[in-house]
This record gives sequence, structure tokens and C-alpha cells, in this order.
Amino acid sequence: MPEALPVATIRTQVTVPLAFPDGYTTTARVFTFKGLVDGREHLALGLGDWAGALDRLTAGGAAPLVRPHSECLTGDVFGSQRCDCGPQLREAVQRIAETGGFLLYLRQEGRGIGLYAKLDAYALQDAGLDTYQANVALGRGEDERDYTVAAQMLATLGVPRVRLLSSNPDKAEQLTRLGVDVAERVLTSVFLSPANAGYLAAKAAKAAEVEAVEAADVLAGRTPERPVSR
Repeated sequence: MPEALPVATIRTQVTVPLAFPDGYTTTARVFTFKGLVDGREHLALGLGDWAGALDRLTAGGAAPLVRPHSECLTGDVFGSQRCDCGPQLREAVQRIAETGGFLLYLRQEGRGIGLYAKLDAYALQDAGLDTYQANVALGRGEDERDYTVAAQMLATLGVPRVRLLSSNPDKAEQLTRLGVDVAERVLTSVFLSPANAGYLAAKAAKAAEVEAVEAADVLAGRTPERPVSR
């Protein structure tokens, strides 16, 4: 049974023009919220014909394209090549704008461990650990992200069903458990560079591990137990 969610409300909304370093531009309707369970300043960006996408959903049509994107200051803002977050954000904005939908910008830096700890993890990665091992060496979970706020935001916006733009199976599993109908998982592109090859390999291995565990749980009739720490 889906978990009951505390009710959140829209605090304000404003139109913001967006521009990316490669010249791509679009406009977002940016929503802020009251009542999110973690008290952080998460944002929802309505992109393209997001209002039309909501109307089509209400009329029984296709679910809007939605991406929960975790904040990455180093990648999103400074263009760090150690991860693929910046290119994923750029891709997601355009793909969602083309169809109408929402990008949820979640303040979960470093897979939930925070900016300073993420930079500490970078130092451990330079010493040979992968991105998940480095988090654990710091006494943190491999992935501490919790998508309860994402589910709250979607409920507040009137989006009970989504086409989820993500290659991370844990996002789909968490949102489903929280009552969001994930009608389809749309995979993101792979943005490989010499600087992030090891990072992407670790992510791919972790995603495969999650998928395998969930498949085994389903076959055994058990509630899925995620190997990724919260």
C-alpha cells in the first residue's frame, strides 16, 4: 500500500527564462512549496506546455514527462567533468520542454550527503575508492536520497502519473511506493568523458544491482529491499 504523504501547498510561482552555455534557451514556470517534509527549498520547473500536459493527463491521456534531478553545484553550475549531472540537467530541460512536463530540482547534493561531504568523497575517490565506497568510508550511506518531497510536489501539482525521465531504478521504486504511478521509465543519455568514466561505471553497476534485487524480490513475493542506503 502506498505511503500516506503529508499535504504540501504551492507557496509561489514565477516565470524564469533559462539559458545554457551551449546557447539553448527556454522558459520555466518555477514553483516553490510549503509543507515539504524535510523543510528544504526544493523547486518544480514547469517546462514547455506543462499546463497542456496536465490537461491531457486529467482527460485520461498520456502522463507528463518528469525528472527528479538532484542538485549538483559542481556539475550543474561549475561544469565539473567528474560527474554527468550538468549534461543530464541540460538534456532533461530540453526533452521535457519539447513534450511538456516538470523538472523537480531537489536539494540533495552529493546523493544526499551535502556539498562538503561530497568534496571529501572526491578526495577519497582520488585515492582509489569509487563514488559509493567513498560515501561509506565517510560513515554515510551509499545513497541517502529520499524522494518523499518529490512525491509531495507531484501531488501538489496534480500529477499522479508520470513518465519518469531517469536511468535510476531506485527513483521509480521509491516514487511508486509513495503513490506515484510511474507509467514508463524513459532512460537518460550517457555522457561519458575520460574524467567521469569510473563514476559512470560505478553508477551502472549499482543500478544493475538494484534491478537484480528488485526482480528477485518480485519473483519471491517479497516487499523489495533496496541495497542502496538512505
